[in-house]
Amino acid sequence: MEVERLAVLGPRSLVLGPLVLALTVLPGLKTRPPSDTAQGAVRVFTGARLIDGDGRVIAPRGVIVVRNGRIEAVGPENKTTVPKVDARNRVDLAGQTVMPGIVNAHGHVGDTSGLQAGPQFYTEANLLRQLRLYAMYGVTTVVSLGGDAEAGFKLRDAQATPDGLDRARLFVAGPVITATTPEAARAEVDRIAAMKPDWLKIRVDDNLGASRKMPIEAARAVIEQGHARGLRVAVHIFYLEDAKAVLKAGADFIAHSVRDLPVDDEFIGLLKARNICYCPTFTREVSTFVYEKEPAFFKDPFFLKDADASVLDALRDPKRQEGVRASPSAQQYKKALQMAKRNLKTLVDRGVGIAFGTDTGPPARFQGYFEHLELEMLAGAGLTPLQIVKAATGDAARCMGLKDVGFLRAGAWADFIALKGDPLKDITATKTLTGVWIGGRVE
Repeated sequence: MEVERLAVLGPRSLVLGPLVLALTVLPGLKTRPPSDTAQGAVRVFTGARLIDGDGRVIAPRGVIVVRNGRIEAVGPENKTTVPKVDARNRVDLAGQTVMPGIVNAHGHVGDTSGLQAGPQFYTEANLLRQLRLYAMYGVTTVVSLGGDAEAGFKLRDAQATPDGLDRARLFVAGPVITATTPEAARAEVDRIAAMKPDWLKIRVDDNLGASRKMPIEAARAVIEQGHARGLRVAVHIFYLEDAKAVLKAGADFIAHSVRDLPVDDEFIGLLKARNICYCPTFTREVSTFVYEKEPAFFKDPFFLKDADASVLDALRDPKRQEGVRASPSAQQYKKALQMAKRNLKTLVDRGVGIAFGTDTGPPARFQGYFEHLELEMLAGAGLTPLQIVKAATGDAARCMGLKDVGFLRAGAWADFIALKGDPLKDITATKTLTGVWIGGRVE
């Protein structure tokens, strides 16, 4: 049986006008010529076990009907009307599991390439490379929380197409707001609001004492002005007291873990009072210290198939590794990760909404692969596979206000992935990826 796959460009692929070089796919995946994605075309996917974004098993053997890039019908094979289509537009997924594509509520798609970063890398071609890399790993939607410029906004605006996409969907927050006074904060909000972002982003953190923290008065002004302009505000925090302060000021999303102290009843109450979501981003912490030696994932075939050997060699450099071992901040973040894990389990047990996110995108935070590493780390923190699947699909979409992704439901975009394994039994089954469709499109 041949299963259709999404073939996307790897990180070292080049796009030169219409010429595409160095096409890569995941190990074992096969490619086929593009199917007919013209408006009105119908595609039918049959035979798979279907899991929705709420963790519910829709059917042990289900069918998904896709028209114009969206799900038209979904349900058990024996209860769902299936239109007649030719063999080219019928996909047999018998024996596999289909779930919504992974939704990353906190990533970055921006000005990085390998271990380098700079404005010269913020180009449409480089953004597409990153979005295709996310897609290749089953991440079909990314909310880029900061560092976004014109090219990112244009890609966001071009993705509502019935022909489907060959890359992840992108939502943007624009530049991170860094004002230190209320007056400057309001002016920055107005400037960015004119760009029509999906969110606003601020940082209320001193980077373990290495920088000045945004004053709460400026943060409050951002939130107030953002709300006046119809925009929600995501906040980067580290400390419990700062998290409480921004929630009292009206913040709409906690974009990292509380990492200094155990969360308390007051914090939990502030989150639950307005149904505010919390995004753990464990792999952000991992990236600060894991390269003190060669990470175990450097031997994972799922990672290595698309890894740049020159980047791995640089991260293996003994002097670089010694620098990480000697870094006080790296060692502090390593300890902070343990607090973050305990806090997440407390919040989940208390019914706080969790949005899956990773903070991938900056150098050495590997887009696509780190999302799967984050899933495993959530399990290590005590979350069940069901809780993790929900956080990474339907709950992440809900938390970010995305109405058309994260679920296998009529009207949603046909963004889903096929797996050999069952993620409700073992979350590492997401690494048994066999197919990715975005808007029903496959190449």
